[in-house]
Amino acid sequence: MKPKLLLLVTSDPRTSARPAEAIRIAAGIGSWKKAEVTLYLRGPAVLSAGEWVDELQEEDNFTRYLPIVADFGRPVYVQAGAPELADAGELAVKTEAINDDQLAALTAQATYVLRF
Repeated sequence: MKPKLLLLVTSDPRTSARPAEAIRIAAGIGSWKKAEVTLYLRGPAVLSAGEWVDELQEEDNFTRYLPIVADFGRPVYVQAGAPELADAGELAVKTEAINDDQLAALTAQATYVLRF
């Protein structure tokens, strides 16, 4: 059975390059097909999946690598009710909004959790 990696992204992509780096790492690791990679965006990090990434740090990583992550066969999970969802515009990839209980279940199923 493949290990499960959950990348939990909470940093604000308007002021930090960490979300862009997390998405780049997710795409790279997932491409190896040695682990099941799941991406979760919380709070301001949900802007990473939005249509207006040109004002975010390391904007090229979002347009280049987020579609790769979306092709892994799992949705990109986002925080349900995140106020930033309204600011994100149309989301660039298929997402699924989950609440904190669902996030806890996802975390419990993961072999590894990385937080950015």
